Amino acid sequence: MLIEIKVPNFPESVADGTIVSWHKHPGDVVKRDEILVEIETDKVVFEVPAISDGVLQEILENEGATVVSGQVLTHIDPSGAGASAAAADAATSAGQEAAQEHVITPSARKLIAEHNLDGADITGSGKDGRVLKEDVLRVLDNTPAKPSPARQSSAPATASAVVTQGVAPLPPGDRPEKRVPMTRLRARIAQRLVEAQHTAAILTTFNEVNMQPVMDLRQKYKDKFEKEHGVRLGFMSFFVKASIEALKQFPEVNASVDGGDIVYHGFFDIGIAVGSPRGLVVPILRNADVLSMAKIEAQITEYAAKAKDGTLAIEEITGGTFTITNGGIFGSLLSTPIINPPQSGILGMHKIQPRPVVEDGNIVIRPMMYLALSYDHRIIDGREAVQFLVTIKELLEDPARILLDI
Repeated sequence: MLIEIKVPNFPESVADGTIVSWHKHPGDVVKRDEILVEIETDKVVFEVPAISDGVLQEILENEGATVVSGQVLTHIDPSGAGASAAAADAATSAGQEAAQEHVITPSARKLIAEHNLDGADITGSGKDGRVLKEDVLRVLDNTPAKPSPARQSSAPATASAVVTQGVAPLPPGDRPEKRVPMTRLRARIAQRLVEAQHTAAILTTFNEVNMQPVMDLRQKYKDKFEKEHGVRLGFMSFFVKASIEALKQFPEVNASVDGGDIVYHGFFDIGIAVGSPRGLVVPILRNADVLSMAKIEAQITEYAAKAKDGTLAIEEITGGTFTITNGGIFGSLLSTPIINPPQSGILGMHKIQPRPVVEDGNIVIRPMMYLALSYDHRIIDGREAVQFLVTIKELLEDPARILLDI
């Protein structure tokens, strides 16, 4: 009796998904819990595993197809597992391990196809040897890409065909274009950003903070902290703690608009914007006000690894009452972040840069960071927004207040 493999049940907020890649093909022997197919939604990628040993039958929905919860994708014939297992056992265990190690993420597979690379030659740095987009980019930075068959037939091999950064120089007058559909996540990001600008009255206020006190405290205790807690002491936990204290003083920044109502949240679920191969994601630190700095750092580290591997769960990126984004890790000196609806505020961190400042009438050099708070002016007045940001500045410039809760 054939076993149906169906699309998993999506959360209520997810209507459908797109098949991005099949890992198995008709006739392949599959083992229970092996990943058969990846389905991308506007939030996360769902991996659909085999629920039984057997032989994969016909594929009912190809890559690029839109599917909904419960839809049948393929069948597994468990009766064919025994007969096919002998052929599968002929493969060496080393070969099987190599196949497992070369699981390729959708974004990486797309780059491999575009540049005509061999995925088997790329060493993966992701979880369980998974090949990530960054791994492919690293290869492109160091290895000339193979020209496509069309290019090979139309252009002679000359010295001018040598590629740099994986892109071949084009003949004079050649002006190629490539049209690709947005991924679901990118389309959702675009939709939410436009929605935020159309529905909220977004305003941004700025300040700057002297990071010397935080840097001194971090330098003094970072080794003991890591030894005690098994995680590095970063800057983000200071900003999370400072933001929570400021949110307690200015609850409207932790509120949201729901129709004609203002919803004041009595909890603090802090979103941390994280870059991933699929785009920007915002995992949530639930009840961040009761988390220690070590727990905050550990959870952020875990979320960053999951974002890189594309394994964030839907519940880990849903909700949130306030968001923190750090453009400084990419070198941004100043920006105006866009709020994440239905939230009403987002804090933007930026690059720490030595700058001359005046202290007690003297010009001194200090490691300074510009802070930006974008807020929904419908429910947050300028005075509260400015005072909120000043509170964060004061807490960071005297971090003992964060630890002493004063």
